[in-house]
Amino acid sequence: MEDDASMIASEGNNKEAMEVEVAPALISVHPVQDSVAVAVGCELRVFNLREGCSITLGAESGEACDHKESIRAIRYGAKGKVFVSAGDDKVVKIWATDSWRCLYSVPTEKKVSAVAISDNGQFVCYADKFGVVWVVELDELHENQKPVQKKGSPLLAHYCSIITSLEFSPDGKFIVTADRDFKIRVTMLPKKPIDGAHEIQSYCLGHTEFVSCLAFVYNQEFPQGYLVSGSGDSTVRLWDFTSGLLLHTFEVGSETNGTENNHFAITDLCATPDGSSIFVAVQGLPGILVLSCNLSAKTLSVLRVVSISGEDFIPTSLGSSLTSDFLWMVMGVSNLPGFDSSSLARVRVISGLNKCNSGSVEGDDTIKILEDKQVPCGEKVLEKLQGSLCIDKDVFSAAAEAVKASMRNLLIKKQYSSERREFRKRGRNDRKGKR
Repeated sequence: MEDDASMIASEGNNKEAMEVEVAPALISVHPVQDSVAVAVGCELRVFNLREGCSITLGAESGEACDHKESIRAIRYGAKGKVFVSAGDDKVVKIWATDSWRCLYSVPTEKKVSAVAISDNGQFVCYADKFGVVWVVELDELHENQKPVQKKGSPLLAHYCSIITSLEFSPDGKFIVTADRDFKIRVTMLPKKPIDGAHEIQSYCLGHTEFVSCLAFVYNQEFPQGYLVSGSGDSTVRLWDFTSGLLLHTFEVGSETNGTENNHFAITDLCATPDGSSIFVAVQGLPGILVLSCNLSAKTLSVLRVVSISGEDFIPTSLGSSLTSDFLWMVMGVSNLPGFDSSSLARVRVISGLNKCNSGSVEGDDTIKILEDKQVPCGEKVLEKLQGSLCIDKDVFSAAAEAVKASMRNLLIKKQYSSERREFRKRGRNDRKGKR
């Protein structure tokens, strides 16, 4: 009895810790840079770059469309007509970007960890923390359509491993999933995804820690392209995803002062539209790592490390459009313990995205970190996305430290003793009838 009581007390403390678990800020950019969205905590902040004004979600319908808990995934569709947000409140929201009305609300049984939208905009996929990928088919959008509640259909599963990243291949034939147990799975996408995907094309195996992010690199010469992955093992890897063959491994540690015993996790990847360069966000790196991707030689190499002087800016998420020359970065957390500011975000922008691989960039001005007044729409966009133009230095430093720890801790698989594991299962429905 005493053991159970102590476990219950400990479990209560763990729940309190989970309630204040920091959530990293996310950023996503419209394909032609019409708008940009930042999610920090349960807040979704959107700015219209084309018209130079902030956007109030659900303003036309007059309905409350906010998320109730931390948002863990946001994504624009390839055509920019729809936007998806999801997270810990177990609701996937699908928005029309012309009016920013919530078109569909999809309830889920588990917290959502990743989302993806097919290139034709017909399907939205989302992954939950039980390792299941679900799919929702979008109907034709109507101008005055009221929010509709939809139900997802199971597409595939990873057998209880949390899915960390979800991507459709450029040709739309495959869906690629990465998980916390070091695996990348490539699954053939059937003509009717609602009926489930049952044919596995390949596994991309080689990472020794959780896989945190995925991106495709392709161009006109290589339209099918290759897959790039980032991991907690401090590597960026290039794959032939149709066969599962590992083409090249780039060790990030040497470029970020990491050591053999101190891996810096890769937190996000963003490739240029022509697939020639990859921008890499690294846990603990105040700046960004730029890699060259040679699709002909199937190799990765370092171009440069872009350091951001004057502030301890460690990006938690990266985003870019298909048409502009800007890389958007956000650093931020929510539920920061000990501070009045519950949700902190800092946005920085780099120009020269599409020119960084046009020759030697070391020491030149090809890649430039923009000052706040130089970013598209200036300080207005920053005030909306950050919540404030001025961020207290102490809060910013505390956020940087929280980001360093949280980005890795969120993905590391927790280890429990057999007694603790059995105790945590006590409330499961399949156990209740056996008492």
